[in-house]
Amino acid sequence: MEEHLYEPFTHLHNHTDFSLLDGAAPIERYMEKAKALHMRSLAITDHGNMFGALRFYFAAKEAGINPIIGCEFYSNPTSRWEKSMVGGKKPNQYHLILLAMNETGYHNLMRLNSLAYTEGFYFKPRIDDELLLKYNEGLICLSACLGGEILQNLLRDQYEEAKERALWFASVFDDERYYLEMQDHGLTEQKRTNPMLKKLSDETGIPLVCTNDIHYIEKSDANAQDLLLCIGTNSKKNDPDRMRFPSPEFYMKSHQEMQELFSWCPEALSNTQKIAQRCNIELHLPGPLLPEFKVPEGFESPAEYLRHLSSEGLKERYETISEELRTRLDFELDVIINMTFEGYFLIVMDYIQWAKDHDIPVGPGRGSGAGSLVAYSLGITNVDPIKYNLLFERFLNPDRVSMPDFDIDFCYERRQEVINYVTEHYGTERVAQIATFGTLKAKAVVKDVARVLDIPYDESNNICKLIPEDPKMNLTKAFEMSKELVELEKRGGIYAELFDAARRLEGLNRHTSTHAAGVVIGKEDLVNYVPLYRDAKTGAISTQYTMDLIEECGLVKMDFLGLKTLTLIKHTEDLIKKKDPTFSAANIDEKDPKTFAMLSRGESAAVFQFESSGMQNILRDAQPSDIEDLVALNALYRPGPMAYIPQFINSKRGRQPITYANPELEEELKTTYGVIVYQEQVMKVAQIIAGYSLGNADILRRIMGKKKVAALAEEKIKFIAGAKALGRTEKHAIEIFEMLEPFAGYGFNKSHAVAYSVVAYQTAFLKANYPAEFWAANLTNEMNNPDKFAEYLQVAKDQGLDIMPPSINYSDKHFSVVGDKIVYGLAGIKNVGEGVVELFVAEREKNGPYKDFLDFLTRIDSRSSNSKLLESLIKAGAFDTMGVNRPTLLAHVADAVTYVQKRREERAFGQISLFDEEIEAQMDTFTMTEVEDWALNEKLETEKALLGFYISGHPMDAYKKAISERVTVNTARVETLPFGRVTNIIAMVTNIRPYTTKKGDVMAFLQLTDLNSTFDATLFPKSFEQYKEILHVDGIYGFTGNFDNSRGEGKISYLIEAIYANPEDLSPMAVTKCHIELEKSFCKPEQMTTLRDSFLTWEGGCKVELIIREGENPEKDVIACGGEFKVRYCDEFIEEVKNNRSVLNIWFD
Repeated sequence: MEEHLYEPFTHLHNHTDFSLLDGAAPIERYMEKAKALHMRSLAITDHGNMFGALRFYFAAKEAGINPIIGCEFYSNPTSRWEKSMVGGKKPNQYHLILLAMNETGYHNLMRLNSLAYTEGFYFKPRIDDELLLKYNEGLICLSACLGGEILQNLLRDQYEEAKERALWFASVFDDERYYLEMQDHGLTEQKRTNPMLKKLSDETGIPLVCTNDIHYIEKSDANAQDLLLCIGTNSKKNDPDRMRFPSPEFYMKSHQEMQELFSWCPEALSNTQKIAQRCNIELHLPGPLLPEFKVPEGFESPAEYLRHLSSEGLKERYETISEELRTRLDFELDVIINMTFEGYFLIVMDYIQWAKDHDIPVGPGRGSGAGSLVAYSLGITNVDPIKYNLLFERFLNPDRVSMPDFDIDFCYERRQEVINYVTEHYGTERVAQIATFGTLKAKAVVKDVARVLDIPYDESNNICKLIPEDPKMNLTKAFEMSKELVELEKRGGIYAELFDAARRLEGLNRHTSTHAAGVVIGKEDLVNYVPLYRDAKTGAISTQYTMDLIEECGLVKMDFLGLKTLTLIKHTEDLIKKKDPTFSAANIDEKDPKTFAMLSRGESAAVFQFESSGMQNILRDAQPSDIEDLVALNALYRPGPMAYIPQFINSKRGRQPITYANPELEEELKTTYGVIVYQEQVMKVAQIIAGYSLGNADILRRIMGKKKVAALAEEKIKFIAGAKALGRTEKHAIEIFEMLEPFAGYGFNKSHAVAYSVVAYQTAFLKANYPAEFWAANLTNEMNNPDKFAEYLQVAKDQGLDIMPPSINYSDKHFSVVGDKIVYGLAGIKNVGEGVVELFVAEREKNGPYKDFLDFLTRIDSRSSNSKLLESLIKAGAFDTMGVNRPTLLAHVADAVTYVQKRREERAFGQISLFDEEIEAQMDTFTMTEVEDWALNEKLETEKALLGFYISGHPMDAYKKAISERVTVNTARVETLPFGRVTNIIAMVTNIRPYTTKKGDVMAFLQLTDLNSTFDATLFPKSFEQYKEILHVDGIYGFTGNFDNSRGEGKISYLIEAIYANPEDLSPMAVTKCHIELEKSFCKPEQMTTLRDSFLTWEGGCKVELIIREGENPEKDVIACGGEFKVRYCDEFIEEVKNNRSVLNIWFD
């Protein structure tokens, strides 16, 4: 008999993967199975939350299934406020199923669930009888599973108590809205209690209903769900005492299977249909509703207030208000007010102004909002849209109504303060952050399942390494790319179980987190629109629905982003102000020659948006001369438009003529040398050539970008007609239209590019003009990012900056600058917290430098002087200036602490006067027996471990002789080296990253550091297999290989051919030529005289070749000395030439 001919049945108790690490069934699979079983209705009842409720609603509607929105609540009948252990036990938290009958019920469900988190959370989000009495309208209640209160009473043989509570529920959920729930998973407890529930129903008249408590879709998913439960409870599968499901019957059963289980109680089956028929939710989602902005007295409306503030702001921004400015402002205001977005602009303006008033750095703009003159006048943005020819219509299109979206960057460290202000200003009930969900991605799910299967950690790691590094990677693709994964699974046993479970669990939700930027502000209390939850760790209130759903619910999302670059600029400004109190990064020279010279040399490490090696090469080739050049390069350096970079650079540099498809386009395209770079340019071209309004031009741009064939064909007809109306030929119109198509897809938002390029220029200016302050601020910014911290330390040292070791007497909390030297910040030492450092510095500033170690211990709070902290300070060299070596202090630190503590106690009991002049003399009675200082290697190891760099020297110093005899290339500027030529280097390995190729072979990407620089290296599969056993991080090796740039995008890597565990084994290479690259400005006689003197001093057998390059080709523009000079290959000569300011690089081959 066909499934759909059986007695109709509806599943009313079901858990999706939003029952985190318990439900193993994604919503999509529910819908597929429900349709296959011909089910007309289906419920969602996740544990204690509504995370998936709205997503389930939309999916069910799309599948033609009636969605029943519900939740399996946790309930403490006595009080949700009861939050203490009694006799070592938690308060009651019984299960209870609530299903929404209608929209009223849905809103009550949201309110109950929100209150469970915000008021009742204790281990779990809980409701109580009080809340059920208050918010039961529109809800149907089921007594739930064995964890429900009625079943628990029956299991305790408390039948009368069960009956009493059942009658209470029936009275609250009157009109037959309360049902006694039966389940049958073959469990002894259910066999015992189901007849008791039938008896209870017969005695009270409370109807019965049957469910199956679904946690996975197919019976074959039971093992995967069991392993998921192990992941959630942090247990192993073989743990006999762990939580587990007692049978494999918690799957989505058919009508027939449910009928066979409950044929003895047909009304329990038919009641599922009665409930399904009573649950008919049609949600009337309002779309985004803007919160109200209260205007000051004297203004009748937000619109009037917005016009006033915009007009006043315009006067502050511009010395002269031209007719063009006034017309543009009025146009924007009309559009904003007609769309009723005036409140939105005022709210954003308000919290930005609050941030500025409280010295919190705010970015100049982000996204298309920087194109608004109103936003610029209000101080929302700080980029002049007129100066940079930015379009308002790209932000807010009068021909296409959509929500404005200001994404605002704040200082990374103080972003939360702005969110706190908004929360206090608009009320905690109306402001929340937004939930996001972490999922079990390919590597994560394999690692989690391997752990619960008790596969050894190292083996698990090796298996995960077979999965290619790619954020979009999934197990299907990984198996296609890795033969080793396929072979591993074929071995069967635990490996077959691992991959079977991993495939079934891949993509499921694993945990909740909070969206990095999103904040919602409601017109009314948020609970009227969405369910809320409180993060158990942070206490932050967030919406349960994710960002893609909240606008439909009536909420407006605002992005409060934390940008570390703004924090960097602020830290740098603060350091500079110690020398120049009037300095401000907002008022710097926008045409600073020093800055553009630095960028033109490609020295853009740590320059916002421009620090990649590829961008450095492009900067060298492009030779940017103003911010507009930076804007264009920023927009072009991304997949797609990157192909137009050569045309842009060649046109700018005069290597090819600048051409325009139509002379009328010159004004619009001249800043990009005839290349269409921006979306705004596409819009302007459509306006100029075909008479489009800018609003319609934006619609055209969107259609072109999405490549919708039918819509594109219609637009082409419209474009041609518009062009012909302006007297152009059809052929020319088609040429322009077809020219625009690829750019519409590739083109970048100029408003965003300008805003971020302004920030980029500020960082470049600071780096060029205040290098010590800039790098000190960078090191402070990256103290919690070890890899970046180590990289920036090396770059700062490579650029000739001295980094002074930490000192208890002259270091601040963060990195600081003394003269032109960077002083290591005490908070940068591992195991040393910022709070305690503030105490040390405050005491020093108040009462003067610490005289010695005992003086330090005496003056600081004893609670802050734990042994681990003191040992870290000592090992890092913070007390080196006090005349006692590190091992001696370490040997006596415990005794010194005891001695000082004893003196404190004596003082406290009056045995020593606080003003006793002999105290200092008494301190001298504590002596330290000197311990032999550490060997250099031991000292270096502790410095690297605690500071991230070496103070007392460098491990490679021991190889200087080998370097001078065997190394054939100077890596200071790898981009200028001859690519493809075999060279010798000696370097330290600072990072090893294995990578699985598409063929399943394992290779590795390395990071190498020598005494000149840090650079990337590649070890191909055969070489990696040959050398992987000898390679380790911090090892120093000799390498033979060649530098390569064939990967494009300016990426340079050293392709390793051979590795020598002992660098001394690296064969000396016969060198015959010395190549010296010179600055382009090299022309003065005295510059040549200095070089000639060096050549004569270090005469030898290597012919000199001087290079001045216009382009990036090492073979181009060579000036040879014609054999007049031959020099010696030695370290001393190389160092002397490197110190010549005219020399960019030197190498031998």
